[in-house]
Amino acid sequence: MKLNELRDNSGASKARKRIGRGPGSGKGKTGGRGIKGQKSRSGVAIKGFEGGQMPLYQRLPKRGFNSRNRKKFAVINLGLIQKFIDAGKIDPKQEITEEALVESGLVRRRLDGVRVLAKGDITAKVTLSVTGASKAAVEAVEKAGGTLTLTGPAAGE
Repeated sequence: MKLNELRDNSGASKARKRIGRGPGSGKGKTGGRGIKGQKSRSGVAIKGFEGGQMPLYQRLPKRGFNSRNRKKFAVINLGLIQKFIDAGKIDPKQEITEEALVESGLVRRRLDGVRVLAKGDITAKVTLSVTGASKAAVEAVEKAGGTLTLTGPAAGE
């Protein structure tokens, strides 16, 4: 057997029907589109049209509102900050700013700021300076003997 003798099994592939190639082809003249009407014309795509039935996207309930100007914060938890302090990637003796968090690799990008949440617990005495924080996170840091200052618009900037 040679490469030029290789073939598909019979019936494995089927030639496509070439439409609009004369009456003998079985798909000539109107090319299987019927006679007249919107769908017989070129350039027609009726997306979401369900034959007069109310389309699915209109039947489903609409909820909520997405503000175009909303802020997107990088969110971190206190437990992760403690983990990075234990690993020696963050120095608890210096003030921990958003830039320090990015340099340590805890936060990839600042986005519109960094927001601290209270998941996990912190034992190190730290000075945090971030855009936002939950009340529970502020309380947890102060309970550990540290301070958490807010620099964002929530702080009255």
